[in-house]
Amino acid sequence: MHRIVFLDRDTIAPQINVRRPAFAHEWVEYGRTAPEQVAERLAGATIVIDNKVPLCREALEGLADLKMIAVAATGTDCVDKAYCHAAGITVSNIRGYAMTTVPEHAFALILALRRNLVGYRQDVLAGEWQRAGQFCFFTHPIRDLRGSILGIFGEGVIGQAVAALGRGFGMRPLFAAHKGKSGLGPLYTPFDEVIETADVLTLHCPLLPETRNMIAMAELRRMKRTAIVVNTARGGLINEADLVTAVRDGLIAGAGIDVSVPPEPPAPDSPLLAAAGLPNFILTPHVAWASDEAQQTLADQLIDNIENFVAGRPSNVVSGSF
Repeated sequence: MHRIVFLDRDTIAPQINVRRPAFAHEWVEYGRTAPEQVAERLAGATIVIDNKVPLCREALEGLADLKMIAVAATGTDCVDKAYCHAAGITVSNIRGYAMTTVPEHAFALILALRRNLVGYRQDVLAGEWQRAGQFCFFTHPIRDLRGSILGIFGEGVIGQAVAALGRGFGMRPLFAAHKGKSGLGPLYTPFDEVIETADVLTLHCPLLPETRNMIAMAELRRMKRTAIVVNTARGGLINEADLVTAVRDGLIAGAGIDVSVPPEPPAPDSPLLAAAGLPNFILTPHVAWASDEAQQTLADQLIDNIENFVAGRPSNVVSGSF
């Protein structure tokens, strides 16, 4: 009988139903697991469910019964995939569940920043409306989306969904070519052109050695002063300290960030936290993926992957180099 251990159930909201697999099994569930607890908690496990707990070679080597790691996310950075591949441990992930929730969250940030909703809310709470003495007041610029340029980094399903939303608002989407690359085809606009012309930059690409810190001070200085930056992808894509400096110094009009450079949550001295009170800076706690609908799709696919593996037809298998 399979022993299934879920290391970090708290990473999925409590109202989401994680159904039990339709085969004989023992189910063990932990809300959170510290790295030093991994080996003990996985003793005798044949299948492990993991979202963000690091599963390094040292933790996995003594687990002779382990056959499968079902990652409850698309990213599998937490797993030593090379070791798993060599040891015959199948690694699966979740795919295609965030095609609505992430684009909608990105546009929630875009709309809030372009219309300065946070700044106006802060001013109302501070009594500015009463002091204005008329039906409205103008302490922050308000800009429409229609007619503006939407620069998108990442041309996958999420980037394409963001482009579709942008077109619905009357924006002109531009997919940025990979930094330092040319000749990628008609879909792409040169990287430098997107940086210099976009009114909104939104990031939906993976974090790879070539994309780490691809937006830093050099790029921020070349952007329009009225432009905003939104990142709902990976924290390392943007140099966080440079971004905060650009917002504070008025090099750009604002930023909306849902992800941080690991570890998450950010350290108390993180530049993102230091900027969180600014009226033109919005920091959300890595929840762009987390609509109830998306989480339920994730949970259902997670158990599908486990059932398919046990049935001998593994799904969403991640290679050792993925």
